Amino acid sequence: MNLSDYQLHCPADFSNHSKVWIYQSNRLFSISEALEIESILNDFVANWKSHGAPVKGFATLFFGQFIILMADETNTTVGGCSTDSSVHTIKKIEQLFKVDLFNRQNLAFYIKDKVQLLPMAQLNYAWENNFINEDTVYFNNTVTTKEGFLNDWLTPVKSSWLKSKIKGLTIA
Repeated sequence: MNLSDYQLHCPADFSNHSKVWIYQSNRLFSISEALEIESILNDFVANWKSHGAPVKGFATLFFGQFIILMADETNTTVGGCSTDSSVHTIKKIEQLFKVDLFNRQNLAFYIKDKVQLLPMAQLNYAWENNFINEDTVYFNNTVTTKEGFLNDWLTPVKSSWLKSKIKGLTIA
């Protein structure tokens, strides 16, 4: 499987400006957990509303560890209450499966054909000890649009915001 195959599972009929939220689990979900999570996400999207209007939404689990929510705001803008309802669903998943989905200090990399997590505080240690290098694929969970998700979610360290955090990485 090619790492970028996730792009094939992204809804083609959504605007490139669709909003994206990425929640990274602190561990891989089991197959039975993943199936249950997919069911919760499908129920959420089927009933997602903003000011009473249905939201054109998409939600799925990628790589067994990343929950992706997407809202195409072409017809319905996602307001604060509808965003809150999505966060409530993510917190429900967090509690049900005893995982952490809100820790932004855990960085994810694709190393030796699997997702590896690294605490932000250990970034320079990982660099200095060749755990990661400039070409290591980083999961950039800061992307906020479908276009960003398709083009910049999986990116080499040298092309990510991390390059400014790593001592000794000087790439123009």
